[in-house]
Amino acid sequence: MEITPAIPEDRQVIDSYGPGRFKIAKTPYEGPVIVFPMRVAAWTVDRLEVLTLESLAPVLSAEEPVELLLIGTGPSMRLVSSDLRAALKDRGVAVDFMATGAACRTFNVLLAEARPVAAALIPV
Repeated sequence: MEITPAIPEDRQVIDSYGPGRFKIAKTPYEGPVIVFPMRVAAWTVDRLEVLTLESLAPVLSAEEPVELLLIGTGPSMRLVSSDLRAALKDRGVAVDFMATGAACRTFNVLLAEARPVAAALIPV
């Protein structure tokens, strides 16, 4: 019995991650990225200290709906200011902060469920 859900080939599955890099849908990426179900974008946030509402504009203004934003905070889970969390909540986007590895795995699970998700990933 097959229990692994089939993910359409045109989706941006996160294949792997490592120091300063990601492999997404068989394509290597250097540095931070934002991953949507159908595309990947370079991101300017290379450490959590520079994360702002403005730096998340590619997600907040995306054409595709994003109900849940996963933020990979690097090698370990860290939180940001309550002001930033409140501003994101005010814009109707649920946000979950977690270590980048956990964010990659969670993104793939939600992608398999066809959920409207995005992941903003700071490399480990």
